[in-house]
Amino acid sequence: MAMPAAEIEALIRAALPDAQVTIEDLAGDGDHYAATVISPAFKGLSRVKQHQLVYAALQGRMGGELHALALQTSAPE
Repeated sequence: MAMPAAEIEALIRAALPDAQVTIEDLAGDGDHYAATVISPAFKGLSRVKQHQLVYAALQGRMGGELHALALQTSAPE
C-alpha cells in the first residue's frame, strides 16, 4: 500500500505551513522515502522533538501506508 510523495508533503505542510519540504522516493516503489524538513517551528527543539512533530503530521501513517522515511530536520539559519 504505497503513499504518494505529494501526500507526504501535503500532510507535513498542513502541520508546518512555513516549512521547506523536500521528498525523495529512494527505491521508486512509493514505500521508501527520504524527507528534508526545514521549519522555524524547530528552533530550540532537540532533533527527537523535531522528528516527533513531523511524525505527528503524518497522522499515524508511518508503519502502515508509509513503510520507511529517512528524516532530516532543522531550523533555518
